[in-house]
Amino acid sequence: MSILNKIRLCSECAEYLPFEPRPILQFSSKAKIIIVGQAPGIKAHDNHKPWSDASGNRLREWLQLDETQFYDPELLSIVPMGFCYPGKGKSGDLAPRPECAPKWHPKLLDISRPKLILLIGKYAQDYYLPDKNKLTERLLNWEAYLPNYLILPHPSPRNNIWLKKHPWFEEKVLPAMRLLLADCMY
Repeated sequence: MSILNKIRLCSECAEYLPFEPRPILQFSSKAKIIIVGQAPGIKAHDNHKPWSDASGNRLREWLQLDETQFYDPELLSIVPMGFCYPGKGKSGDLAPRPECAPKWHPKLLDISRPKLILLIGKYAQDYYLPDKNKLTERLLNWEAYLPNYLILPHPSPRNNIWLKKHPWFEEKVLPAMRLLLADCMY
């Protein structure tokens, strides 16, 4: 059985989930970029499509990709920290289940050779980056994580306050990141 089939059939953390496990990812060993995000939201869970919500709309806008490009597995793999919707918490979705990334990410990375891994949000960054920096400090020094990683805040509407407090991200950092992404994709 292929690694993707094993992931799609995984039910290891079923007892902790609000719904039946429905692992969601998009993966090709040929993808030049891997997007590592948090975990699918309820909309992604319902329609079994990653980033199919307001956060996904903003992410595609930030990356300047249309839906056809974004959902092309030969171009982008989408590998969340937690493959299933974790449920709702007091201030948004719960954290991704901790079982997924250590179990599946190394196996997926073993069969792929991306040019870049895009780490979106705190959970992905804390898992992959050795430093203990906070998001703002990481983004101010985003080039220090190259050539392997590119970091982004989570594109959730819940981060609108952070974006308003840090306009330099969309004005200066994001345009530079877009150029780098375009070089990696084609």
